[in-house]
Amino acid sequence: MSELPVAEGRALYRAMQPAAPQIAVGSVADRIIPGPGGDLPIRIYTPKGKGPFPVCVHFHGGGWVIGDLDTHDAQCRDLCNLAHCIVMAVDYRLAPEHRYPAAAEDCFAATVWTAKNAASINADPSRIAVAGDSAGGNLAAVVSQMARDRKGPRIALQVLVYPVTEAGFDTPSYRDNAEGYLLTRDSMHWFWDHYCPNAADRAHPYAAPARAKDLTNLPPALILTAEFDPLRDEGEAYGARLVQAGSKVECVRYDGLIHGFFSMSHLLDAGRPGMEKAASALKHAFGG
Repeated sequence: MSELPVAEGRALYRAMQPAAPQIAVGSVADRIIPGPGGDLPIRIYTPKGKGPFPVCVHFHGGGWVIGDLDTHDAQCRDLCNLAHCIVMAVDYRLAPEHRYPAAAEDCFAATVWTAKNAASINADPSRIAVAGDSAGGNLAAVVSQMARDRKGPRIALQVLVYPVTEAGFDTPSYRDNAEGYLLTRDSMHWFWDHYCPNAADRAHPYAAPARAKDLTNLPPALILTAEFDPLRDEGEAYGARLVQAGSKVECVRYDGLIHGFFSMSHLLDAGRPGMEKAASALKHAFGG
């Protein structure tokens, strides 16, 4: 990935996605909502049954550069069914065409829109969560901070799946898992260089949420990490700091697994516990 032009990296990522089984949900609808940079596409997965349903605003992974609604379709369908909630997937703007903070601002705008327009999608505005994997986990953490700082919607839970929380590349997990486990240290440099090339910007908590000096008054968090993942340590360190700041946090490391296991949970038996843990945490946070 780190040696490819962006267009080829995106095509490679799409090609890497294994064929997913058809996971039926109540309904799926593509829609356009207003965003800070213009039209913002979203995809709404609604479970079977009668609402209004709780809603999880979902941000896909891919280093802020690759990935889209289709690459994470199976993941969203799984969460919709298992958590029995609406999953609203956000097709935020990608770098390098749209650098930091475009993705974060899109994701926050979509979360605000969800709260204000919940009735239009059969959702309950009092039960909103955010979730994402990898760069999507970064964005879920950032949106949680934005919601606190800007008096945005109350977020019931932030589900951070092997999230990017730092830009230091210097943890033991970066050293030990630099190569050979799908996500590499060089690829993370490639992603950061496209998304947020300015070193001063990387110090801002809306780029690297662990850089926040104040982590008080943030939503409860579920953080999932993988043993053989460069991002393992920064996700776990962020969870520890949230606990110190008074948040309720559950942090689970999945030994023997690599970055990306959550997206492959429909194919890998070893990935199912993580998906089921996320769904269970969402149901609990929503009061079910």
